[in-house]
Amino acid sequence: MSLPGVLAGIRAAEQAAGRVPGSARLVAVTKGQDLDAIERCVLAHGAFPLGEGRAQELRDKSALRPELEWHFIGSLQRNKVKYLRHVTLVHSIEAPWQAEAIAQAAQGWGRAPDVLLQVHNGEAQKHGAETHELAGVLREVEQTGLTVRGLMVMAPDLDDLPLPERDARLLTLFTDTARRAHDLGLSELSMGMSGDYPLAVAAGATLVRVGRSLFT
Repeated sequence: MSLPGVLAGIRAAEQAAGRVPGSARLVAVTKGQDLDAIERCVLAHGAFPLGEGRAQELRDKSALRPELEWHFIGSLQRNKVKYLRHVTLVHSIEAPWQAEAIAQAAQGWGRAPDVLLQVHNGEAQKHGAETHELAGVLREVEQTGLTVRGLMVMAPDLDDLPLPERDARLLTLFTDTARRAHDLGLSELSMGMSGDYPLAVAAGATLVRVGRSLFT
């Protein structure tokens, strides 16, 4: 598939859900791709946010192309915050200390990125705030001065399940996340990847993170 094919899939999912066309934005996940490949496979088709999950890789690419819209979608460590200078949106805030570190670094940058709170998806090894903690984390993050735009969730590994059961589990996760965002007064929803974005769009995703399908 290519980027136009992915966009067509997103638009079809929007139409099936009765959503406004364009209400789900594609975030092109460019992890492991060089700038030439990004130009050829992504930017040749228009302006899209570029999502990076490795802080050093983000630092190197964004330093060369700071005018592009860069998102950080990976797990954030304290010593990697300094690499987020050119980032517009951080998808993966799970604890107030991360927001505090970003806010402090942003004083030297002259601007601060907006953030999303990452919701734990139920897998023991995955990152994210537990659902009962979200309201408290939101309050503490907002106290740092950063703007919280919404929630992000990663799909768990359900590949061993039959497809109908897998899809039902994922749709429940995405729908529950959308409900929590609504209850918290948040509008942005970063949900869905290459294998499940139609379900995420059906549940209300506004940002869809797709990588490998764009470069194959």
